[in-house]
Amino acid sequence: MKIDAFHYVQLGTAYRGLQPVPDEEVIDLYGGTQHIPLYQMSGFYGKGPSIKQFMDIFSLPEMALLSCVVDHFLSHGLEFDQAHLYKDVTDAIRDVHVKGLMYQWIEQDMEKYILRGDETFAVLSRLVAHGKQLFLITNSPFSFVDKGMRHMVGPDWRQLFDVVIVQADKPSFFTDRRKPFRKLDEKGSLHWDRITRLEKGKIYRQGNLYDFLRLTEWRGPRVLYFGDHLYSDLADLMLRHGWRTGAIIPELEREIRIINTEQYMHSLTWQQALTGLLERMQTYQDAESQQVLAAWMKERQELRCITKALFNAQFGSIFRTFHNPTYFSRRLVRFSDLYMASLSCLLNYRVDFTFYPRRTPLQHEAPLWMDQLCTGCMKTPFLGDMAHIR
Repeated sequence: MKIDAFHYVQLGTAYRGLQPVPDEEVIDLYGGTQHIPLYQMSGFYGKGPSIKQFMDIFSLPEMALLSCVVDHFLSHGLEFDQAHLYKDVTDAIRDVHVKGLMYQWIEQDMEKYILRGDETFAVLSRLVAHGKQLFLITNSPFSFVDKGMRHMVGPDWRQLFDVVIVQADKPSFFTDRRKPFRKLDEKGSLHWDRITRLEKGKIYRQGNLYDFLRLTEWRGPRVLYFGDHLYSDLADLMLRHGWRTGAIIPELEREIRIINTEQYMHSLTWQQALTGLLERMQTYQDAESQQVLAAWMKERQELRCITKALFNAQFGSIFRTFHNPTYFSRRLVRFSDLYMASLSCLLNYRVDFTFYPRRTPLQHEAPLWMDQLCTGCMKTPFLGDMAHIR
């Protein structure tokens, strides 16, 4: 199911197996409300006592496998314990990753699975040319990193980075002070010598952020760290160490393409207009006015469903419920200064470009913004067609 930033289930997005759960049943399951209590929600790293937040690329096969197996059991009348099923599926997904099977499959077809190699090389080369110091911290083993980077960047890829750390064991890398760095040779064998400095061109394994900060003296907002996992990559760095962070969200590319379509812009603009009309005209209690209001409410709900389906028929946008940000979206803006579909997006900007935060309306400021919107002070597509509603 899909949950908004305030812990409310978006009705129409709850599924048991492959079948939608009726809205009435969802509300009944949570004691007559769509709201999920805080104590059930995900903890800091997305794993709560009874609910797990799916929010990374490994979530896609895990959700698909869970849904299909549950659907099979239900359709064949087989009894099962949900906790056992969840554990077995989660362990299977983890084993594919931890045991190296995923790395083997990707290495067999680099062209298929490793995208935007030329663009990534262009970004890294550009940053180095402008005097930036680069570092790589990854949970992947060196053999996989080396093959992938050779495919994208070339055999001399290590010369782009001042520090390379593999099998870092994030997110504990950012919080556990006990694990020391160890040097790896070209064959992946570990050295025994104590690490007193991090050298360019060398490969280091594990370690911890506190030793990293001590050895590099890279601290605070001077550092911009990119990652594709809000919890494993970004949360601790922003909250504990004050680094700037950039989130890589591949789904953003498709979502932006959709919101730039005429159908989406027309639907959203008319929804906003209908919402403003409903809010202003609800004071009229006569029968004729109530009939008009009911028609507007029905049309607004239909538009919301149409807009949702533009992104995904089952769940809609990953960033929004009907009107609120999603729980994922709230965590995204909490733990990242920037977010983008790919690191290659940086090629659209100069290295010294400054991203300024936008002033967005607070609730008590919103009426002013909506008045500007509905009176044409803000230029929005299709408002000319709605001049008659003022």
